[in-house]
Amino acid sequence: MSGTGRPAVKGDGMDMAGVIPGRRCWTAVVAVMVACSTVLTGTDRAAAGGPPAPTAPVPRLDWQPCVPGGPFDCATATVPLDYGDPGGRTVELALVRHRATGPGRRVGTLFFNPGGPGGPGTVQMPQNYGLFPREVRERFDIVSWDPRGVGSSTAVDCFATRQEATAWTASKPAGVPVGAKQRADTIAAYRDLARRCAQRDPELLRHVSTTDSARDLDLLRQAVGEPRLTYLGISYGTFLGATYANLFPGKVRAMTLDSNVDARAYADGALGDAPLTTFLRLGSDRSAAEVLERFLTLCGSTTTARCAFSAGGAQATRAKFDELMRRLRTHPLGDWTYGRTAAAVVTGLYVVDPGWTDVARALQRLWQGRVPEQAQRPAAQPVPHPDPYLGDEQAAAVLCGESPNPRSPGAYHTLEEQAAARAGDAGRVWAWAAAACVSWPAVAADRYSGPWNRPTARPLLLVGTRYDPATPYAGARALAGELADARLLTLDGYGHTALINPSACVARYESRYLIDGTLPPPGTTCRQDTAPFPAPTPVGGVATGGGALARDRS
Repeated sequence: MSGTGRPAVKGDGMDMAGVIPGRRCWTAVVAVMVACSTVLTGTDRAAAGGPPAPTAPVPRLDWQPCVPGGPFDCATATVPLDYGDPGGRTVELALVRHRATGPGRRVGTLFFNPGGPGGPGTVQMPQNYGLFPREVRERFDIVSWDPRGVGSSTAVDCFATRQEATAWTASKPAGVPVGAKQRADTIAAYRDLARRCAQRDPELLRHVSTTDSARDLDLLRQAVGEPRLTYLGISYGTFLGATYANLFPGKVRAMTLDSNVDARAYADGALGDAPLTTFLRLGSDRSAAEVLERFLTLCGSTTTARCAFSAGGAQATRAKFDELMRRLRTHPLGDWTYGRTAAAVVTGLYVVDPGWTDVARALQRLWQGRVPEQAQRPAAQPVPHPDPYLGDEQAAAVLCGESPNPRSPGAYHTLEEQAAARAGDAGRVWAWAAAACVSWPAVAADRYSGPWNRPTARPLLLVGTRYDPATPYAGARALAGELADARLLTLDGYGHTALINPSACVARYESRYLIDGTLPPPGTTCRQDTAPFPAPTPVGGVATGGGALARDRS
């Protein structure tokens, strides 16, 4: 999901200095989910195969350079707020495009969603453009957009000023609340947020669902002149892709879904009270705990030159981490509380290189009683809208409006203890990631909850990472089995999404599939280019990757 902070260069996650590099890719939020008492009507119709929505006009896109002389073009699309009433109120979508770089070799347009929900594509596509496979950049115009309710599009914004938003953020503890008072402060803050949102624009809150965004995407496809959709979605963007594929199965040309959300677990059940949060249904807590265990094991198995937090062995490093977290629960180091540190560790594991190294350095500084330093990153490519407002309410509006979660405030502490019993500190983080939904004031008017197996015009390619701290590999396997025609490509590695944890092997298969529809053989597995805790690069030296390997396990 999402969090607070400003996007940096690479995709999902938070470095230990508090920067969330692609802050809207599926989960850096430690606060987002639903609890509503009204009953859905809109997409109960869609799920039941009812009559199609009335036809909406295709928007006209006037592409202009985002920045004079820059490589990206910008445009604005006008679409209906409510597809059931296309002649009524409209909303605007902010778009960004990079043209294909290979003259005369263009295949078409590739649409990209960076996850979230709430990922600002106008920021994250330019920032991550260089991570797209070279052949994909050569052959496709790459287009992304801020989904409705987000960023520079018509946005959910529940505060009159940025100062109000900042004060609200300060009213609750960062990350996991510790103790009865912090738990009460967290629930009170989200009740206050719900009240503010209900007063600002309640109509908009009902029309920012994934289904609405899928309908937007189909209009954008038509607006760029594509007869069928070519799409890459990562993290939450995989749920958007799966929704589009089942609402518009005949319009799929090629669709790659990277770090997959189990669609049935996300959307299962009627909105209202639920025994588990979305993330606990997805198994994010267990997956994150497994990745954290691998982090500590690998750290302890190498030298402090490679992993600063190493205690000289896997067991000793795990004991050192547990002791540090116990210490922070009672004696925070400045702003570095237990809750903030636990959340930062989980999201810091999203990006293997240099994320894992940064997490280890920050943990070691905390162990020594020092505040972590700000991680230094190369300057990002200039983006057209570098700092849009990305408040927690934007992710909450989507998730809390369409995915079932507990309504009782007391449920979150109970679930925290249950999740901690099975997943330790990572379980506490994921148990509270849905807390915004306890009082959320709106239900999506158009919500798709299945079926997920409508035959598509072309097969889909899914990419699942073996050790993913946000979207478990089991979710990729589940979605591959749920969709009518999908092939799963496994990345035998770590982190959240293959896009931001590159593999030349995955890039080759993705390129071939997106360009000409060729799928990898069943059972194909790839390795990452860079293993965790790589050797430091000597001054004046050249960094080399760990290589890539594909093997057919069919």
